[in-house]
Amino acid sequence: MKVLLVGSGGREDALAWALKRSPRLEHLHCAPGNAGMRRHGACLDVGPNDLPRLEDHASRGAYDLVVVGPEAPLVAGLADRLRQSGIPVFGPSAAAARIEGSKIFAKEFMARHGIPTAGFRVFDRAADAETYLRSGALSYPLVVKVDGLAAGKGVVLADDADTAVRAASGMLEGRTFGEAGSRILVEELLRGREASFFVLSDGNRFVELASCQDYKRALDGDRGDNTGGMGTYSPSVYLDESTRNGIVESIVRPTIAGLEQEGCPYCGVLYVGLMLTECGPRVLEFNARFGDPETQVLIPRLDGDWLELLHACATGKLEERPLAWKNETAVCVVMASDGYPGRYETGRPITGIEDAESLEGVVVYHAGTAVEGDTVVTAGGRVLGVTALDADLARARERAYEAVSRISWDGEQHRTDIALDALQRSAREVGS
Repeated sequence: MKVLLVGSGGREDALAWALKRSPRLEHLHCAPGNAGMRRHGACLDVGPNDLPRLEDHASRGAYDLVVVGPEAPLVAGLADRLRQSGIPVFGPSAAAARIEGSKIFAKEFMARHGIPTAGFRVFDRAADAETYLRSGALSYPLVVKVDGLAAGKGVVLADDADTAVRAASGMLEGRTFGEAGSRILVEELLRGREASFFVLSDGNRFVELASCQDYKRALDGDRGDNTGGMGTYSPSVYLDESTRNGIVESIVRPTIAGLEQEGCPYCGVLYVGLMLTECGPRVLEFNARFGDPETQVLIPRLDGDWLELLHACATGKLEERPLAWKNETAVCVVMASDGYPGRYETGRPITGIEDAESLEGVVVYHAGTAVEGDTVVTAGGRVLGVTALDADLARARERAYEAVSRISWDGEQHRTDIALDALQRSAREVGS
């Protein structure tokens, strides 16, 4: 098969790595790709949000499958345009991608279909929001969110009314996040442990992917600013079979069925961001694409062919049966630019990637990288996702950090406690 992969981050490099290993792959083109993706396919000078050029190229390219990685082109309707040209696409329509593109749509959809989530109110005027936030009827802290896409930002945890009012006013009147903040949500704060849950769907049938756990905060001990993700591991020690079954029945099944009932069947991967509360799992958010860096631990654990699986979703031929997973744990540590998720420098030469990948079971996925001459340099906030597999969680974690220690550039930062809580929990369970 001839495949076009749209995107340029760590998620897409992991997908390119997987597609390259399929015996069914004939050619892989990446638009635009990154320094790592050049190892797996030809990179095209076409950005992921340039829908007319992507449609034109795909229409002329005789592709058997287009895999869309990032959310923005999906929300903008890239999958619709390609399907109208008769090209199989792994990725939801614009109507279905509203599950991520509009937080208000997602919350109202969940309310219509009885899907457990936090209580919420919607506002489009700052004065109305202030009246509500200062009403005295609320329990703080609470959460203020913009409606639209905001590159993982646009969420404020407010400890008091003054903070909440400033956030709401900045979003609605100051247009801190542009049109994404033309409407906002005020939500109750859910307490518990966050978890990531993924399923593949062909619009009607779906299959559950392996569990994983990610780490959003920038610093050790879950301190610092929220980021796109500083590391992850799979399988999660917090999602046992009973919990996963409950998530499927109370959240996933009604979501897939509800989207089909509302005329926008979901084709692609659906990410469910969860809070595991004392009252059971509650949905924090939906994403219409693979997570990053969760993809970097899911991809190498599948005991099967990712290309066949994605193509089955795109063509409505997904078999509703459990997938096979390797009996190994995967740990991914994100290496980032100093200052991320705030301002950071780019263009810093990176050394040691090949040395790190010489370790058994280690793969280094590129996220924010570029090539200058013969040198790989930093080109983003999150730069590399260093992933290690082993049958033993402790050894996988140790190997991941050994690989990290072999890679360097001026201004590199990473967390040192990825999967440490999982290791400690496993040790307690053995000792009890």
